[in-house]
Amino acid sequence: MGRPRPERQGGRRVAALLVLFAALGSLNGSLAAAPAGRSLNLVAFGDSLTAGYRLPADAAFPAALERALRARGHAVTVANAGVSGDTTTAGLDRLEWSVPDGTDGVILELGGNDMLRGTDPAVTRKALDTILARLQERNIPVLLAGMRASANLGPDYVARFDAIFPDLAQKYGVALYPFFLQGVAGERGLNLDDGMHPNAKGVEAVVAGILPAVERFLGKLKPSSQ
Repeated sequence: MGRPRPERQGGRRVAALLVLFAALGSLNGSLAAAPAGRSLNLVAFGDSLTAGYRLPADAAFPAALERALRARGHAVTVANAGVSGDTTTAGLDRLEWSVPDGTDGVILELGGNDMLRGTDPAVTRKALDTILARLQERNIPVLLAGMRASANLGPDYVARFDAIFPDLAQKYGVALYPFFLQGVAGERGLNLDDGMHPNAKGVEAVVAGILPAVERFLGKLKPSSQ
């Protein structure tokens, strides 16, 4: 076949170098796009509003929130620790196994069932206070999602219940999203036929509302060593 001409050898070298540079560029791009460290582990700890009452698992609040956060570039998982019907006292009873070691942060959404049952706000306050104290002892940061009492419970009850969330957020220095159902409560098209639980569209509206607060919360978290 004979020896390759010098110009052909030079052309092959240039082509090989171009392939090498392209490969290095692709590798650098992949490294730049990869998230630094591991994902943050959040636990959404609440009642039916968290659990996704009568909704598919992928339409529940934790799954919808995780999708929204990942779409905005956050490496995060959001575990669903919602139990339909839970009061704050019931949540306290299952706190230890619902929020495992290795949790980087908790979104705490409880209190709605206390209000619907007309539970003395002092009972609700004590349970939430204990939950926050125990999570603080474990060095797990919290984003507290507040609830509001229905006006038909009377002004005294409303005042006592609604004050629980800002008071405890201040006491423990935790982040507060004042009303979990902001923009969704009372909106017919965003709720199931029971008028209380968000439908899939309503969950997306809840996520859109709370997303800025969650992003600020994430900015203050450090991955657990667990």
